[in-house]
Amino acid sequence: MNGIKRISVFCGSSRGNDDIFEKQAFRLGETLASRKIGLVYGGTKIGLMNAVANGALSRGGEVTGVLPRFIKDKGIAHDNLTELVLVDTMHERKTRMHELSEGIIALPGGFGTMEEFFEILTWGQLGLHRKPAGLLNINGFYDPLMALASTMNAYGFIRESSRRMLLISDNIDTLLDIMEDYTAPAVDKWSVKKDLQA
Repeated sequence: MNGIKRISVFCGSSRGNDDIFEKQAFRLGETLASRKIGLVYGGTKIGLMNAVANGALSRGGEVTGVLPRFIKDKGIAHDNLTELVLVDTMHERKTRMHELSEGIIALPGGFGTMEEFFEILTWGQLGLHRKPAGLLNINGFYDPLMALASTMNAYGFIRESSRRMLLISDNIDTLLDIMEDYTAPAVDKWSVKKDLQA
């Protein structure tokens, strides 16, 4: 992958209620390692976070965990990572993950996953970075989110160029290829132009 040495993965601290989520998280980790892309993730040994880390580690991949100290104190830190970076706050965790990677992927998850992914996506919309942000759409998990993004565009709350920043595929290799080819839009969010199709 040109320019992408590490990818941050945001995902659930739960496993979900279908084995396919855990299997695909593990497979994502394997695929990143096979492509020589380092994994940056939340640093725990629970849920989909554990699966993606173990997938990468099983293929000899580089895995960096970023974990707030108060979560480490709960005894759920992964024990076998390449590196575990400790921070003080959840916001600092997200910022550090952003700094350590050239792209972002969200697996299925809950409120925390959405908050992390959308803040990074918003930073991109504001022109603070030009990194690709991808959704691995396991079992159609993100179909409603894509529909909502289209509704936001239809009602004039986001530009079409912003909607297209949401890169999505249900296939891991396809998603990584899309991210490799990504070019960030050169649209000023606060342009006085009325053309919301830009």
